[in-house]
Parts: sequence; C-alpha cells; structure tokens
Amino acid sequence: MSCSRGRNASIAGPPINLKGWQKVGARGRRFGRQICAEPVAQIFNIFNLLYRRLVVGRAFNPRRITAAGDGFFELSNRRLKICDTANYKSALLGRRPAFVEHLNVRAVSHPAPFLIRHLLPLLLALATLQSVFGIQSPTGLVSRTGDQSIVLHWDPVSDPSLAGYRVYRSTTSNGGPFTLLTSSLLTSLGYCDVSGSVVDGHTNFYYVTSVTTASQESSPSTTLAAVPNPFVSTDAFLDYVQETCFDYFWYTANSTNGLVPDRSATGSACSIAAVGFGLTAIGIAIDHGWITRSQGVARVEATLNTFLQGPQGSGTSGVIGYNGWFYHFLNMDSALRSGTSELSSIDTTLLLAGVLYVKQYFSGTDSDETSIRTMADAIFNRVNWDWMARGTNAVSMAWYPETGFSANNWVGYNEGMIIYCLGLGTATNPLPASAWSQWTTKYNWATNYGQAYVFYPPLFVYQYSHCWIDFRHVADPYMNSHSSSYFINSRRAALAQVAYSIANPDDMVGYSSNVWGLTASDDPSGYAVHGLPPVGFDNDTIASTAAGGSMAFTPEYSLPTLQYFYSHYRARIWTAFSFRDAFNLKQGWYDTDELGIDQGPIVIMIENYRTQRVWQLFMQNAEAQRGLERAGFTALPSVPISLQAIPAQGAFNVSWNATAGQSFQVEYSPDLQSWYTSPLGFVQATNSGTFNWLDAGPPATLSIPATNSERFYRVYQLGTPAPAPPGAIAEEGSAKPSSDGQGAF
Repeated sequence: MSCSRGRNASIAGPPINLKGWQKVGARGRRFGRQICAEPVAQIFNIFNLLYRRLVVGRAFNPRRITAAGDGFFELSNRRLKICDTANYKSALLGRRPAFVEHLNVRAVSHPAPFLIRHLLPLLLALATLQSVFGIQSPTGLVSRTGDQSIVLHWDPVSDPSLAGYRVYRSTTSNGGPFTLLTSSLLTSLGYCDVSGSVVDGHTNFYYVTSVTTASQESSPSTTLAAVPNPFVSTDAFLDYVQETCFDYFWYTANSTNGLVPDRSATGSACSIAAVGFGLTAIGIAIDHGWITRSQGVARVEATLNTFLQGPQGSGTSGVIGYNGWFYHFLNMDSALRSGTSELSSIDTTLLLAGVLYVKQYFSGTDSDETSIRTMADAIFNRVNWDWMARGTNAVSMAWYPETGFSANNWVGYNEGMIIYCLGLGTATNPLPASAWSQWTTKYNWATNYGQAYVFYPPLFVYQYSHCWIDFRHVADPYMNSHSSSYFINSRRAALAQVAYSIANPDDMVGYSSNVWGLTASDDPSGYAVHGLPPVGFDNDTIASTAAGGSMAFTPEYSLPTLQYFYSHYRARIWTAFSFRDAFNLKQGWYDTDELGIDQGPIVIMIENYRTQRVWQLFMQNAEAQRGLERAGFTALPSVPISLQAIPAQGAFNVSWNATAGQSFQVEYSPDLQSWYTSPLGFVQATNSGTFNWLDAGPPATLSIPATNSERFYRVYQLGTPAPAPPGAIAEEGSAKPSSDGQGAF
C-alpha cells in the first residue's frame, strides 16, 4: 500500500467514536508530514487483535469528513476508516497515540452501559499501544534569558528508541501557531534562540518534543513563555554567563553516575578533569539558586560513588583507574577506561580538587552529606602519590598499562602546580618536601609586553590551580625573591596577552583590548595549544575561556571582553551552554562545541572574582593548608593603613609607611565579605616614608567610593615573608585583618 494524503486504511472491527481532541493548526505547518497508510495499517492490525479480545459491540452511524477539514476516523460495520486531514492532535491521556497523532475523533452519544462496556476497554487498548509505539514528552522545560537571547533546557527522555528532540516556537501566543526551529534533531538537552525573532521585552512561547528512530514524534512538552531583556547590571550579565556555563555540567552529564563529557559533541567520552570542575560548579549553582541543595547532594553522591566503587587494577580494560589514580577519559555509561587513555596525574588531581571542594561545601550533619565527606576522604586518601613519583621527587605525567610510566615529569611552570600542592598535603604517602623546589627549577622568569613573570605561552596554565587554591596572600621563596605572588604572576600573564593583542604585531583580524585570549582550545584545524608569541603559537584563534578564566586576575579587561564577545558575536558563539570554545575571525570559523575543561574555569573564576567563596571553602581543607606549608609558602604581611576622605572628589586617600623599593597589593571591599584586588593596586614605593594611594573610582576600583555607603581597604606587602602560625595561610582573606581601614562619607 502506498503512502499518500487522503488514503484510507481499513481493518475489521466493531465501530466506536471517541471524544477528546484539540485543534492545533494546519497540517504541514504544524508537523510537515503525512501519515503513511501502510505502517498505520500494520499498527492497527495489532490494535484489532486487542480490540476484538476486549470489545464486543454494535455498529453506529459513521460521521463523515467535512469540507472545513475536520479530520476524524470511523469505526463502522467492523471497518476502520482513517481520514487524515490532520488539523488536530490528541489530548487523550495527556499524550497523542503515535499511530493517530494527527487525527480528530468525533463523539457520538452513548448510554452509560456502553461507555463502561466499550469505551473503557478501548482506552486501555490505546494506552497499551501508546506504551508500545509512543515516546514520552520531554519534561522539566526551563529557560534562561539575556539580552536578545533565550536559552532552553529540559530533562532527558529515557527511551531506547529516542533519536533526538525538536524545538518549536510561537511569537504570538501560547496557543500558536508554532514553528519548528530545529532543522535537524537535537541530541543535547539545550537550545539557544538568538534569531531575529528574539526581541527584548517581547514574549516568545516554546515547547519541545521527543522523536524516535522511527521518526515518531511525542506530544509537546509543557509550553513555556520566555521574555528576553537587556542586562540591567554587570551582575545580571555575569549571572547569565555563569548559569549557562553550569548548565553544561548539569545537562550534559550522565545523571546516574555523574560523569561529565569532555565536550558537547555527541558521543564524547567523559573527562575526569571536567568532573572536578563540575563538582565545584554544583556548589556555585546551589548558592545562586539554580538548583536545590537536595538536587546537588544527589548528583554529588552519585558522582563520588562512581569513583569510589569503580574497579581499580592494572588491566588494560574493565577498570576506572589504578593505585587510586584515574584514567583521563572514561566511557560515559560504564565509567570504565575509554580506549587507550592514560592514567593521568593532572586530570586526576583536578578531579580531586572538586572532590575536596564538595567535602567542605556539604558540611551538614544528615546522613547524605556525611556520606559525601566520607566518600571524598576515601577517594583522596586512596591515591598513591609516591607510586606516581616512582619514589622520586617528580611526579610522572602519566602511566599506561601497556607501556608503563611516561618519560615526562611535571616540572614548572604549567598547570601541574596543583599536583604538588595537594600531593605534599596528603596525610597518606605524601610527596617529599623537596618536590616543590624540584618543581620550580625550570621556571623561566621573563618580561613580555611590559610584564615580568614566570612565563609559559597559554593562559590555562595560569588558571587551573587558581580555581581552587587562593594564592592572593601567600608566596613561596621563589615568588618572595621576585616581590610577587602566583596571583600577581597570573595577572601579569593575562595583561601581557592583552598588550600583545593591542599591539597586534602580526596583523591578526579583530585583535584589540576586547578581543584577546590565547590558550589550549579547538581551532579550525582541530585542537591546539595557542599561546603568546614568539614562543607560543598564534593562528588568530581566540578562546572564550582565556578571558573568562582570568576574571579574578584582570576584571578590568576580562569583563569588557566577555561583554564584547556577547554583543558582537552572540549569533555565532552564544549557546545553551554559554560561549562556544573558540573562534577565528581571520578564517571566519566558529567552533561547534563547548569543552568541560574550558567552561569550568569560566564559572569558577567568575565566582572567585565575585564572592571568593570557592577559594574560602577549598582553603579550609587541611590537605591544602599542609601542602602550601610543606612547599614553603608563607603569608604576606598586612600593612597598617590610614584613610582620609576627600568629599570634593568623592574619593579616599589610603596611606601607609613604606621603604623605597617595597611592593604592595591594595584590596577593597564593600562589605568585608567580598574582596577585590585593585587593578591599580600593585604598586612600588619609590621613596621611603608615607605612601599615598588614591581611590577615586575606575580604573582603580570598579565604582566611585561615594556610590557606596562604606568601603573597606587592606594592603599587603610583597617580597617579605611574614611569620605565621599554622593555619594562617588558610585564614587569610576570610576574616578582617586588624589593619583594615574603613571609610565612609
């Protein structure tokens, strides 16, 4: 039997008509396809078997199709006629049966005995067929809105026949008409609408459907209204960026085992480093109200259980790790080694950082949060650090069951710094104290574009360790000898890249103070480590995470850059999971993916800039405190200061005693909770005596002092270690030092 509009399919069976259908718009504009009579007839052969067993009835006069297109089907004289003008969808049972999804059924009055005898069995048959041939509608549809953009997310449909999702939009009303927005099926749980129909202040309406591998489409999800609006403040913009970054870790993850994919592309393996970033993002999400604490607890418990219970061993397959370390990439479903992935020391440590963070975050006394802390300790304490160092003071980058240890060790400067910070601090088989001095032996102190710092080309090496460890008020012997800190070091690395983009010596397309950021990322040729020339590689590829992950170091440049990316390239790089990984203006290339290890630093470092809460919680871990102390870190001494209000300028003058050549770091706070490092607060005294520092607002601080009811200041001296009792390192930044100054007009 061929498939054509208006053909009838017939089977034997008693007649019946049902009520319960709603008009939704013209066929073709609504679903754009016809019912094929042949598969429909096959389905109704099954229906007929059920019907004949369940229903014994009599014939009724059939209703005929009308010129107005009121589609329906008939059961008359033991024959079923399908009339597929299809202006209607089923509201029966809240979902439309897949085999009559476009049909209207007219009602015929029947006495109650007939309804009991015939209608209820028929409904049972329809429900049975729905479970066989239908697919569940998506649930949990939510939106995030920004300036001229709307982001949608929904919960996964667990059905082996699922092929993907479709998104529909109406710009007029909840009742439609609706237009299909997705030309191909979506496989992710998100959609971003940045089309011309998204106008600030105008309400759009959306729903989502599930589609099977046989092209059967579910009934629509709940319809959701969403209104985009301009960002009313910097905080509103940062909220939008952070929440959509978090959505990557929430909606792309396997909710059963907590694994997070390396990238958003379908079929990606899990990156265990992305899991570490994701665990941290969960705490941030709870603090902002994006998920509930109970939701976060459930996801974290599932994740930690996966890594605690996963099989460890020296085999080449069927294991999650060995000697407490984990494989870089895992199968998203089985949580076992993916391919020939390496047992990775850095990726395991980034995972462990997330584990230690949730250990501090979930401090409740109930059984679930107690279990989180117990599992976190078990996972961390099981890691055999001495084994990965092979009994030396240098940690190997990797181990393979097929070939053994990598010949390369982690030696500075790069992202491996956190390995030594935690490996020195563990209570079980810690690294030797000499490991830190070994780490620093390969440092390259250099001056690039006016900035002196320990140099390495890509920016991600200056971000990863800082996501968790607060280096603002501590320094090791190496940094003290250069009157610097690792926080300042990262700031200078980012400033050098900004200066390079402004100078633009190689005439890259678009480079400016608002288009900068070279780091490891996707690019038009695949994946590459981009970095500051002449040592680094630059092919005009800019990564969003370079600026976003530097927010805590260079807010005066990172924030305008992210805002510029959004306002100028929104249609190309803004997605349901925040910014795409990278773009190349010279080649007109815009990435199609987002990466977990790049979205993670954005959401975390923006939070550290705004509230410092990740730093505050993580630094409560005894492992972090011991690690820094064993590496020789000491607290920077705070300096007594004096304040003088200058009402005519709406400014404050901050002063302190200084010796010529001494370097200082100035910070300010509106509430003694969130502290901000002044972009102009890294100063050096040229003369001995009183040093004066003026806060008249930008660029020294983000706002004019007079706009705040009060403002607090503190100053730290660089280059001279201060004697500090055990634990002082962790306490810095979370309490008000005695030398803080408070000013109010």
